[in-house]
Amino acid sequence: MEQQIRVLLTEDDKNLGTILKAYLEAKGFPTVLCTDGQEGLERFKREDFQFCILDVMMPVMDGFALAAEIRKLDQKVPLLFLTAKTLQDDKLQGFELGADDYLTKPFSMEELLMRMKAILRRSAEDTVRPTHFELGDFTFDYNRQLLMKGNDESKLTSKEAELLRLLCENMNKVLDRSVALNKIWFDDSYFNARSMDVYITKLRKYFKNDPKIELMNVHGVGFKLVVND
Repeated sequence: MEQQIRVLLTEDDKNLGTILKAYLEAKGFPTVLCTDGQEGLERFKREDFQFCILDVMMPVMDGFALAAEIRKLDQKVPLLFLTAKTLQDDKLQGFELGADDYLTKPFSMEELLMRMKAILRRSAEDTVRPTHFELGDFTFDYNRQLLMKGNDESKLTSKEAELLRLLCENMNKVLDRSVALNKIWFDDSYFNARSMDVYITKLRKYFKNDPKIELMNVHGVGFKLVVND
């Protein structure tokens, strides 16, 4: 499997980029290194990549802008941000753009590899999980990241779609917080728990006018998506 995963790596620190490229290729991931976001975008348009590692602070086009352009071209390719930024708003912005994970510098090569493999395992699992759900008067299409009710459509972010699918798979049952955090954010840290609460609030707003649907907090345990016929 790993031999087929081709990586786009954008990193403006040439020394770090060269080291990362050599490490990834030694681990079986053919890697293309670009030193600015615009170069990365042009390579992504011309070539086939199955994984993107994007530095946030880059010249010409930063990692957030590059991620937004990549998501216009491909909704599913995994994105992992590398950054020195640690502010919560920066991380939330990355997740809003469809990031699968966020690694703060400095980091170990082993942690990067572990996070990549976790993302790839989840991507492989996605191929056998359901992608279409009926919730009261709503239809949720995970692949298109669309929540539809009649002629109204709401485009979800990647994290909203992932969280809603997990809730749908556990419809009318309690979804444990730690299970959701580990499946979507890959760890159940305090920051990730706060981030998930933000997405729960966003999902709740989509259903606020439908009395058949309730997204409940189960204190100390997790969440429960209740759908009444």
